[in-house]
Amino acid sequence: MTSYEALDPGVLRPRLPSPLLPAEDERFARRGVRLLLKREDLIHPDLPGNKWRKLVPNLRAAAAGGRRTLLTFGGAYSNHLRATAAAGRLLGFGTVGVVRGDELAGRSLNPSLARCAADGMRLVFIDRAAYRRKTDPSVVAGLLAREGLDPGSVYVVPEGGSNATAVRGCADLGRELRGAAETVAVACGTGGTLAGLAAGLGPEQRAVGFPVLRGGFLEGEIRDLQRAAFGGPAGRWSLDDRFHGGGFARTTPEVEAFAGDFEQRHGLAVERLYVAKMLYGLGVLAREGAFARGSAVVAVITGVPEPAAGAEPAAGPGADPGTGPGAEPGTGPGADRGA
Repeated sequence: MTSYEALDPGVLRPRLPSPLLPAEDERFARRGVRLLLKREDLIHPDLPGNKWRKLVPNLRAAAAGGRRTLLTFGGAYSNHLRATAAAGRLLGFGTVGVVRGDELAGRSLNPSLARCAADGMRLVFIDRAAYRRKTDPSVVAGLLAREGLDPGSVYVVPEGGSNATAVRGCADLGRELRGAAETVAVACGTGGTLAGLAAGLGPEQRAVGFPVLRGGFLEGEIRDLQRAAFGGPAGRWSLDDRFHGGGFARTTPEVEAFAGDFEQRHGLAVERLYVAKMLYGLGVLAREGAFARGSAVVAVITGVPEPAAGAEPAAGPGADPGTGPGAEPGTGPGADRGA
């Protein structure tokens, strides 16, 4: 598939704008706060949440430059790798996933990587030292040479999909939420979603990000992303780094209990390593009185739980969607910086 029509979002029938739904929850209501859920997870079954916002603009850029292969990076349970592989299958791109950890090369594929492979992604496993240097042009050039790829035909998407192009795509999320609430909350991996979200919101609104990696480096990365995307600071935003649960692929009993209770109350399957931390953090902030009585808060649901083993990918084009730098992340589910 090579026509630009293939990159029209309408081809994949996305659910846009994504639904904004009230969530009746007395933990917020007793403090006079209205909770709303921005259901980005319902945009498309294979490209849910911030993956649609980030990937589609990059796919357009790749096609405009005549590059028909996407090369990107992620951990063994990367939702970004899964989304990129699905995008390749749906829109006719070749995909190469560079996976952190060469020790994984001889093992059976886990459900996430098996899904990537089923969607046609070529998986390349590299050692962790090389992976930490993944933004070094010499490392990328070496990977292309090793895999026999023509640099002129390859479009490189960074880990988590966060670059200036993706950040501008995420600004659409903020524009959809103008006037909806005083505060909009989102989980943060690489910070790209928050960088764009804040830029798209109205001047009276603020975005709050909940980092899922400890280290306190994310503020500088978000500023760099906004500078690259918009030429400088954009929108009102802040970070609350108390709720990372120990880092990537880690959680706490408190977060797990809150997520399970939230599922029971609202009938929403809660992704544990990003979304659950954000929801738990919002609950704590409400308890602390961080939100004014009579105000509204939007929680952005950026992802879906890890697929079960043996789960089948959705149908192809036209399928109904239905409803710190240098840090070594973990290797469990969700262990990549994706938001």
